[in-house]
Amino acid sequence: MKKASMISIGAYVPKEILTNSDLEKMVDTNDEWIAQRTGIKTRHIAKNESTSDLGYQASKIAIKRAGLKNEDIDCIICATISPDHLCMPSTACKISNLLGIKNITAFDISAACTGFIYLLELAKSLIESGVKKNILIIGTEKLSSIVNWKDRTTCILFGDGAGAAVISARDDNSILDVHTASDGEYADLLTTPGCGSIHPATHEMVDQNLQFIHMKGNEVFKVAVNTLTKDVIDILEKNEISPKEIDLFIPHQANLRIINSVKQKLKLTDEQCIVTVQKYGNTSSASIPMAINDAYESGRLKKGDLMLLDAFGGGFTWGSALLKFGGI
Repeated sequence: MKKASMISIGAYVPKEILTNSDLEKMVDTNDEWIAQRTGIKTRHIAKNESTSDLGYQASKIAIKRAGLKNEDIDCIICATISPDHLCMPSTACKISNLLGIKNITAFDISAACTGFIYLLELAKSLIESGVKKNILIIGTEKLSSIVNWKDRTTCILFGDGAGAAVISARDDNSILDVHTASDGEYADLLTTPGCGSIHPATHEMVDQNLQFIHMKGNEVFKVAVNTLTKDVIDILEKNEISPKEIDLFIPHQANLRIINSVKQKLKLTDEQCIVTVQKYGNTSSASIPMAINDAYESGRLKKGDLMLLDAFGGGFTWGSALLKFGGI
């Protein structure tokens, strides 16, 4: 039976960069405080590009690196919390059209920052069941469109960007295991309250800024650290893999303190860890594929390398994955 393998990776960020110093002129904050609390120094902001535009650019790179033609893709799944449109069409459908691919399965999922790991689980299932052969998975976000730039607790954290990967049927270098989970009890700690059925679009809703991300940062931090640590330990123990055997640990890039906490509890070295939060900030579902792409383009990720991924996001959702890179 063929296995699901990540045979390529690609990423794209918009050109405009917003620094911590720029934010000092917008809200009551400063570079030192942001860097110490989050590890973030810069983030990229999309001005005249949509979420689908970002995903399209990353997808072109991933397909080319896979050595495939656009028409070889038989499924596109997109993870995003900042879609082009509230209800429809899906961002995946728009990216499919931009790529000139027709008559294939295309749909979005919403799992916040854990989106890319959810995509891996879906792609693995579809490939290994024989339903699909070459699946394009995309994490793409224009979070600048749902951030309140007057709220200093959230606007310092987020950036825009996209990452894409091709998952194909192969004999080796497969996705070994994926674990995903959720707990809706904590939904109110990280949410965009407005524009849905609870708070439909009205002048009153906009006046209350309910269309933007709302977060209780301290509470989210505590749950994230404990949940992520347990989850990565569980997936390693289940697969009888030691942390020393991991070539690259690539976590969701939300906060450097969270990354370091999990890294220390697993006793991973700096050489094993990929950290990009300082450059891009939190790009939600795009975070992990963008970090994988950075590792690939810098030469740190090579064919056959064993990656450990983990993420935590609104919902709450979380997940982890073990996979060997199948790309060139």
